[in-house]
Amino acid sequence: MNPPRHHRGLVLAASITGAVLVAVDGTALTVARPALQHDLHASVAAVQWASTGYLVTVAALLVFAGRLGDRYGHRRVFALGVTGFATASLGIAVAPGIGWVVALRVLQGAAGALLQPATLGMLRAAWPADRLAGPIAIRTAAIGLAAAAGPLVGGALTAHLGWRSVFLLGLLPAAAALLAALAVPAGAGSPDTRSPAAERGNRHGSEHDGRHGSRLDLPGAALLALALALLVQSLVTLPDTGRPLVPLLGLTAAGVLALVLVRHERRTADPLLPPALLRSTAVAPPLVVLLAASAALQGTLFPATYYLQDVLGLDPLRSALRAVPLAVTMILAAPGSAWLAKRHGERAVVLPGMALITTGALLTALLGTGTGTGTGTLAIGGCFALLGTGFGAVMATATTMVVRGAAAARAGVAGGLQQTVLNIGPALGIALATAAAGRTDPGTALAPSALTMAAVAGAGTLLAARLTGRAAGPTAGGAADRAAGPASGARPESAGRR
Repeated sequence: MNPPRHHRGLVLAASITGAVLVAVDGTALTVARPALQHDLHASVAAVQWASTGYLVTVAALLVFAGRLGDRYGHRRVFALGVTGFATASLGIAVAPGIGWVVALRVLQGAAGALLQPATLGMLRAAWPADRLAGPIAIRTAAIGLAAAAGPLVGGALTAHLGWRSVFLLGLLPAAAALLAALAVPAGAGSPDTRSPAAERGNRHGSEHDGRHGSRLDLPGAALLALALALLVQSLVTLPDTGRPLVPLLGLTAAGVLALVLVRHERRTADPLLPPALLRSTAVAPPLVVLLAASAALQGTLFPATYYLQDVLGLDPLRSALRAVPLAVTMILAAPGSAWLAKRHGERAVVLPGMALITTGALLTALLGTGTGTGTGTLAIGGCFALLGTGFGAVMATATTMVVRGAAAARAGVAGGLQQTVLNIGPALGIALATAAAGRTDPGTALAPSALTMAAVAGAGTLLAARLTGRAAGPTAGGAADRAAGPASGARPESAGRR
């Protein structure tokens, strides 16, 4: 049966706090990098690896971590991830050298991979499928708030207490998230305990939540991890390397591994990525839309930040203030999108959201060097507001579609795919924006970079037009179950109805 209301509140609190913990950590570290580099007498490349190592690790392990949540319980995996994340943060705060920082950031990436899909998996297990939009929208708004507050808090801490204090920032939220997760009774809302259909599927030898009878696809996990690690590493280093052949070889190797993975997944009895899930029209299209949206947003913000500081001459604080509309509109759009989707259908939210991102990128390309004050400030704020509104609506709604569209027993894998897309998208966007700029400085080449991102968002808009347009009513959810048939281990609507 569904968990009691106060248990759902604890699940939501744990999910939000875990997601915010990761968001604040990433944005605050960006501000603290120069101080960290100076204090540890490190090179720029070494400090960059503190971020790259984390990104590569988390992207490589997200899907497998989600599968672990499906098998052993999202609450348990979440608790392990939060504990590991906080422990690594504490270690970084007392690290004696840059080598320790890089190594601990890699471990922190592994812990982050454990907790991020679990934040969505716990919601999928605790809420009926047709009521997921609300909690996911609240989670999205909280991430937007954390992303906006991270640089400000990180800057203040670094200025007054030093860069090490930034890594102590997340210890209290991590403790709160852990306590909230542990306060939820074990098994409350788990797919195997609340769905009689799952038990029927087990008796017929079909796949259920993976705790009995199914095996972890370790070869598939290794292939996927290597492919994603090469992909993210190549995308991250492509803009900065003077030898583009190296990242291009990495991209080629990632493609080869992906083909080997596809062949393996088709032949194995217990695939990490079930074909039915990837073919599901309720899961695959919104994932691609999320990829386009995140790539277009970050690919536009990357040159825009250089434009504000290098071309307009704004200091980091005034530059950050120009971007406040982005965070504010994202925070407001996320819960608003849940209300609209319930009444008008998800396509009616995602399609205009992608159109807003496309328009925001196009208008950003039109910004001129005379837009520093007055009307220019409003123009800059307007561009950011369009981007934030569109991305907030798309992220909340498409995430709901992905998590709800997967069977409850595959919520962790679906959450891992969603988080993977949101890690790959920004790296892809920045790489494309840099390629469009050529040898020109990013700020000076704002127009071609932003136009390229408008094209990416436009492609996402075309795909959004083909999404299913139904409202999130009682028949929503279980689409992947229907696609998979009996092998999913649950009937349509079985999760969250009893």
